[in-house]
Amino acid sequence: MTGDNGERQRVKPAPAPGAGPTPLRRFYTEVTLVVVAEGHSLRLDGRMVRTPLGKPLVVPVAALAEAIAEEWRRQGERIEPGSMPMTRLANTAIDRVAPRPADIMEEIVSYAASDLLLYRAEGPAELVRRQERLWDPVLAWAAREIGARFVVTTGVMHVTQPELALRAVRGAIAPLDPFTLTSLHNITTLTGSALLGLALALRHLGADEIWQAALVDEDWNREQWGTDPIDYQRRAVRRTELDDAARFLVLGSAERD
Repeated sequence: MTGDNGERQRVKPAPAPGAGPTPLRRFYTEVTLVVVAEGHSLRLDGRMVRTPLGKPLVVPVAALAEAIAEEWRRQGERIEPGSMPMTRLANTAIDRVAPRPADIMEEIVSYAASDLLLYRAEGPAELVRRQERLWDPVLAWAAREIGARFVVTTGVMHVTQPELALRAVRGAIAPLDPFTLTSLHNITTLTGSALLGLALALRHLGADEIWQAALVDEDWNREQWGTDPIDYQRRAVRRTELDDAARFLVLGSAERD
């Protein structure tokens, strides 16, 4: 997805319950789960919970449903949206991703077409070595496991990637359900790499590994020039969002392995 300034954006997340100028007061006592035809439904004092767009909050896997229920149980006098990442991601999957999975898939493919891992530094030599050490194995995995063979270049001039490689990425994404697709899209935008996102979604790499790979250039610059509190805070927020997306991914596939 691109904004008016041409920059790629994440799928706009569905707002969490209580999001707004004044958080909602807690209006329920009991949180329960009910098995329905589509999966697991959340109930507050027996009433079905709905997404911000009015759709039933139903998730396909019991482990994910229980994690969402626990977020609601932990709320105090007021509902704090920031403490409910699994609920927020489920809302996004149901309201924003499920109605248009093909569009979301193409947004991820567009990242692959100019993927972070494909554009290498010309120097210094140590930075080049770090990129090779952390990025080349991911490209080898993509070629071996999903048949996606990309062209690697140096510098920032755009290189058109083979259509066969992009078709292979589409083929890897196409079977994913909206919940997995939501995680993959978030991870892709947070790292700048569809290939790192796929490596996590398809269980080739873990969150720590793709985080390290995504930050090769940033870490190099920090070593040379230092950092500041604002940069540190932004990085911490991104890591939290990545961990939330990774947890949502794992919980959403807990009963499918």
